[in-house]
Amino acid sequence: DHYYESDTLLHSFQVLAKLLESPVTQDIICDVGMPVMHKNVRYNCRVIFLNKKILLIRPKISLANAGNYRELRWFTPWSKARHVEEYFLPRIIQEVTGQDTVPFGDAVLATKDTCLGTEICEELWAPNSPHIEMGLDGVEIFTNSSGSHHVLRKAHTRVDLVNSATAKNGGIYILSNQKGCDGDRLYYDGCAMISMNGETIAQGSQFSLDDVEVLVATLDLEDVRSYRAEISSRNLAASKVNPYPRIKVNFALSCSDDVAVPVCMPIQWRHHSPEEEICLGPACWLWDYLRRSKQAGFLLPLSGGIDSSATACIVYSMCHQVCLAVKNGNAEVLADTRKIVHDETYVPEDPREFCKRIFTTCYMASENSSQDTCNRAKLLAEQIGSYHINLNIDAAVKAIVGIFSMVTGRTPCFSVYGGSSRENLALQNVQARVRMVLSYLFAQLTLWTRGMPGGLLVLGSANVDESLRGYLTKYDCSSADINPIGGISKTDLKNFIQYCIENFQLTALRSIMAAPPTAELEPLVDGQVSQTDEADMGMTYAELSIYGKLRKIAKAGPYSMFCKLINMWKEICTPREVASKVKHFFRMYSVNRHKMTTLTPSYHAENYSPDDNRFDLRPFLYNTSWSWQFRCIDKQVNVL
Repeated sequence: DHYYESDTLLHSFQVLAKLLESPVTQDIICDVGMPVMHKNVRYNCRVIFLNKKILLIRPKISLANAGNYRELRWFTPWSKARHVEEYFLPRIIQEVTGQDTVPFGDAVLATKDTCLGTEICEELWAPNSPHIEMGLDGVEIFTNSSGSHHVLRKAHTRVDLVNSATAKNGGIYILSNQKGCDGDRLYYDGCAMISMNGETIAQGSQFSLDDVEVLVATLDLEDVRSYRAEISSRNLAASKVNPYPRIKVNFALSCSDDVAVPVCMPIQWRHHSPEEEICLGPACWLWDYLRRSKQAGFLLPLSGGIDSSATACIVYSMCHQVCLAVKNGNAEVLADTRKIVHDETYVPEDPREFCKRIFTTCYMASENSSQDTCNRAKLLAEQIGSYHINLNIDAAVKAIVGIFSMVTGRTPCFSVYGGSSRENLALQNVQARVRMVLSYLFAQLTLWTRGMPGGLLVLGSANVDESLRGYLTKYDCSSADINPIGGISKTDLKNFIQYCIENFQLTALRSIMAAPPTAELEPLVDGQVSQTDEADMGMTYAELSIYGKLRKIAKAGPYSMFCKLINMWKEICTPREVASKVKHFFRMYSVNRHKMTTLTPSYHAENYSPDDNRFDLRPFLYNTSWSWQFRCIDKQVNVL
């Protein structure tokens, strides 16, 4: 909503003036993005300039308005195809360029040796992408400056779109994508690329702590022309195309004596595995958040289970990335590191040593905790190098329950001791919420006790499946400052843990992988854990991932989910069993939906995130009986 503020428009033009004046931009056709108000309508635009002259302001035609994006809230799409108007420049720009007006609209640039066209982000993904008609009209080079965020397994889609754009129609496509944390839940993962005639020529990094990356390639325009010349269907369509307005530019991208200059050859795109994406993406996001928040590190309640252990491994991966960036000469990362640890001479070289400085893990035992989970947490902390704390919460829990008993004259009991389900749940929730209070206390004061300045950010570790089901206590340890795994499924986290065993040699993770997930909030039986997550939830994590994808991505309500699952699970479940599972999921989903209103901001990694604040805008108060929908399911079961 900063786009509503006139300050944003003003400051954008001020920065544009600096870019126009900078000697760095001389003799380069520059394409920069900014909001522009034209005739009192706000547009998302590319401003293309060369040598202190604005050549064209190109407004965006297709706006992103789904999922995490709300462009139509702030901008209006340009609806006048192949139409150009005069834009009256503000005085701050007139003083630099000497221009009163510049072209504004849907046009292309004609240099001495080629023709350039611009797409903007979402337009590449649109079914009627501008590059199609531009290419038919003779545009040979397409630029796209994008704000495309990371989602697991998404990068190949972006790469395929770019390569297919030039495979059918020929041409050179230059994609630049934002990098880093946007101060919110999204992480933009770079992946700049250059493609020609359907093949990748240059590939930028997907995850990096470098704020800026420059990708270059030398290509031969004659290769584009010869490629296009033999596609007869393209040439027939090109002969009928409605031409674009051309802005003539007295400039050439090539020179007359470049015959001996070697051209770049196609390369094979190297995709990260999902486990590598989890290792690198959230780690870069955490680093951006840490350095920009100016805190001194992180505190994680480490339970010895898969979720909190995966979170710890992501922080450890972040420490690896920082040490590697400093080793490779990244001065900005080194400067940020020194600010975080409050030491102007510090150089991070060993990830474990750096982890000790900025990462505190805390095992919060109770009488319901097993020695096994305590040992697992301690061993993992030793292997990654975190500053580890062991504490016991029983005194605090008994004090809180004691206050309740003193006021009411009643003492609640766990169900194994004859208590009701209400008592049992309340006693579990007290333990969980005490851990949240202690997490923030230790985050604020742990460094103080160690004689070190600053405070710590509290990390949450609820995965996307648990959030979807609502299998968490409101205001327990799922309530934190940020959560790097809140958009990642349990299945992917298990695979990531295995990746860490193999690549970081964290052998402590083997026993964590082998143990059944448990909240450890109910009394032990003969010293052993009797409570497991999947038994508590009444569904498996694998089932939860399927429910989540059907609910959010496939937009399935109870009835359509049932219809899809009777075919998907026909080998393992009867229609009646499927109906029972679907009903149970929707009851639990709707009963717990209110918890999404307080969900900790999480790294967005899955398209079935239940995040109530920006991504999933369904209500948080439901009629949990779903009477009409469930009757429809029952009728279908009887027919089957």
